[in-house]
Amino acid sequence: MKYLVKYSPEMTTKSRIVRTRFCKQLRKNVARILRERLGIADQAAKPGAADVALVQAHWDYLEVALSPAHQDATAELEEILGHTPGIWSFQRVEERPLGSFEELADLTVSLYAPLVRGKSFVVRCKRAGKHAFKSMDVERYLGGALLRQGEARKVDLHNPEVTVYLEIRHDQVFVGAAPQDGIGGFPLGTQDSVVSLISGGFDSAVATYLAMKRGMRTHFLFFNLGGREHELAVKEVALYLWQRYGASHGVHFISVPFEAVVAEILESVENSQMGVVLKRMMLRAATEVGQRLQVEALVTGESIAQVSSQTLVNLAVIDEVTPKLVLRPLIMSDKQDIVDLARRIGTAEFSAVIPEYCGVISVKPTTRARRHRIEREEQRFDFTVLERAVAQAEMLNIRTLSLESPQDAPVPQEHDTLAAGVTVIDIRHPDEEERKPLALAQGEVLKVPFYRLSTVFTTLDPQQTYLLYCSKGVMSRLHAAHLLEQGNSNVGVYRP
Repeated sequence: MKYLVKYSPEMTTKSRIVRTRFCKQLRKNVARILRERLGIADQAAKPGAADVALVQAHWDYLEVALSPAHQDATAELEEILGHTPGIWSFQRVEERPLGSFEELADLTVSLYAPLVRGKSFVVRCKRAGKHAFKSMDVERYLGGALLRQGEARKVDLHNPEVTVYLEIRHDQVFVGAAPQDGIGGFPLGTQDSVVSLISGGFDSAVATYLAMKRGMRTHFLFFNLGGREHELAVKEVALYLWQRYGASHGVHFISVPFEAVVAEILESVENSQMGVVLKRMMLRAATEVGQRLQVEALVTGESIAQVSSQTLVNLAVIDEVTPKLVLRPLIMSDKQDIVDLARRIGTAEFSAVIPEYCGVISVKPTTRARRHRIEREEQRFDFTVLERAVAQAEMLNIRTLSLESPQDAPVPQEHDTLAAGVTVIDIRHPDEEERKPLALAQGEVLKVPFYRLSTVFTTLDPQQTYLLYCSKGVMSRLHAAHLLEQGNSNVGVYRP
């Protein structure tokens, strides 16, 4: 099984040196995700082994091939290719030496005859290299063969029901299924690292995704205003984004306890200025975290005039407290555009159920903050409170996020087999659950996405034992520990 992966067009416009570096980085990223997520080693790491993947960077495409031992990993591989930054499109293909037109027609008919029977179709051919024929010659010849031998209804150049794709590269031909879209952007690791301020809402999640898509290794910085439950919800979003779009690189999840900072603002700062002061305190703390991680910039989900603190005047006053570059990917976006993108990348379900933890609510918040006024208000603020919050920040490796918990937090029991009468709750995202359903030899399976688990669990039988399941055990351990902490002793983790 082989895939041809097309690079993002922006990669192909780079100089030879930069393009080569980007292509090598993308190859390394795909190979690393295959190894860590699917347990499939790269041929470069295990030369000569029979059960490895071939991930090879060419000048204008990436070649990914799985050994016969891993043919059942097709869906997982396509999910990886569809969400890895730097990939424009990918196509499953059959590769053959380029022979005569007759041989090419036999191959194409064998693959496509069942698909075009009784339907309209068109043949699309791309070529690279020098040949004695043109792409149109190939398209006409194969179109005629499919009409005669494939029992197709007709050729339709404009609105075909089936498109037959093939690509000729020098002395090789690739015939395959329709290309599938990737997300584009740049390979992760080709740009400098950043820290993204993430609250779990629509805006910050989308802004974080856009930073990752542009090739920036993106750490997650969370200001906790709502306790353990708020932190758990935001960890869900961060884990989802990292696992789906950034798993080739390790990052940190940093949680800063900010309740005391908010309390100090409420007591010391004039009502109308509180929103701007809070954002300045967050940027000050983010700057300290950024220094520790040696990042070049901070990322926020702010959009012009979406709320009072996001006017141009206010943003300029807010940015004055940090020497770091502040990136705002959504600055010109409409709210509906942000929500639509959140749905496409899969974070909308999370954000819709995360409660709004407003740090401060001003009666008449300023939309035109003045530096001297803000500085005067901040003179009454006890900055030792901010310093204490930053000093108490937890910096967790996202790969082991579920294992990092307070010392007094309950540890869920893990089970690799199922006892009679136990119910397994599959808490995976619906996309993942649908792609690879959980099959049990015995026992009942409930499908409850993790972002609805806290609500649904209160309606379940308290006398029944439930084991939470997810593919890597990360989300299941997080949620099981949270449910135990709430007093639910009838929950554990299923790790077959």
